[in-house]
Amino acid sequence: MIVEIRGLRKVYDGKQPVVAVDHIDLEVQAGEMFGLLGPNGAGKTTTISICTTRVLPTAGSVTIAGVDVVAHPAMARRHIGIVPQFNTLDRSCTVFENIYFHCLYFGYSSHDARQRSQELLEQFHLTERTSAYPTQLSGGLAQRVQIARAIAHRPKVLFLDEPSAGLDPQSRIAMWEIVRSLRAQGITVVLTTHYMEEADALCERVAIIDNGRILVDGSPEKLKSSLGAETLCDLHLRELTQLDTLQAELKSLPGVTSAETTATGLRVFARAADGMLPTIIQAAQPYGLRDLSITEPSLETVFIRLTGRELRD
Repeated sequence: MIVEIRGLRKVYDGKQPVVAVDHIDLEVQAGEMFGLLGPNGAGKTTTISICTTRVLPTAGSVTIAGVDVVAHPAMARRHIGIVPQFNTLDRSCTVFENIYFHCLYFGYSSHDARQRSQELLEQFHLTERTSAYPTQLSGGLAQRVQIARAIAHRPKVLFLDEPSAGLDPQSRIAMWEIVRSLRAQGITVVLTTHYMEEADALCERVAIIDNGRILVDGSPEKLKSSLGAETLCDLHLRELTQLDTLQAELKSLPGVTSAETTATGLRVFARAADGMLPTIIQAAQPYGLRDLSITEPSLETVFIRLTGRELRD
């Protein structure tokens, strides 16, 4: 395992101590693209911060490529690349200098640092921006520079904390292609994200964390199949006063595995079965069925089911 987390716990002291991470265990294999998902305040960023030596744990251990991040933080950093949530490029340095000085920091000679910087500028299509300053870059370009800088010293693991935050759709898709290309270089990627589509598109395995604990861990396909449904039917109803009765009626139908309330009616989880849809429609019509939409289960469905629909601060 390239990343091993054992019994990790972090408590922030104060008048009211906050348990940010509560005894979690995780493993990431070399070359894997792993996603850590969770609502605001779930413990994602704290976990990544401990893994990258920026925060000390209260208990437990983290090893990166066999190196304990608490006992040997400087050695662990040689194996780690980090792209945090916010732009941390040095605004007084050009794009080239941001990468070049990073290489020097990790022990490259001036000649090798210059060569490695030029190589990365070409790889990330940044050669035309070599002399630009970070304030002159769009969000997507700045993110590309941050990823290029993070892998300049050839780390074994790249940690991406909310890499798509604030990016427009085009920049987000371009960033996905860059992240996918890192696998060809043998880099393990660990990312946190709020975008379920992003995790589904990029990650071979994901874990969902909430209140500092891991709720589920598996491939996106495995987690989606855990719902026990091949089809989701969203029923939009005019009459919402008798939802309990309709919910019970729908749950009793053949092929229906579950039904839950939504803001506009009910969501029905069902396996594919002949005549299932007309039966659901027939059952819902007396309750003022005004619209029906059908989708396949997604990671967002799994996420909402596990963590709830309420807003988080």
